[in-house]
Amino acid sequence: MDNSQNISYQAGQTKGQAQEKGNHMMEKAGNAAQSTKETMQEAGQQMKAKAQGAADAVKNATGMNK
Repeated sequence: MDNSQNISYQAGQTKGQAQEKGNHMMEKAGNAAQSTKETMQEAGQQMKAKAQGAADAVKNATGMNK
């Protein structure tokens, strides 16, 4: 393998490694986004349940729940 072939081979190797690293980073970002989405959905459900509980408590306290 002459010098230009060696340089070309190394450039190809480096390009492949960079693409793989980029793909890995995109996968990690996607996973983080999905995790954030799920966390926000859970928080929203908890807030909804608390609001419903508060509304029920007010109804009970004012006698509107009868």
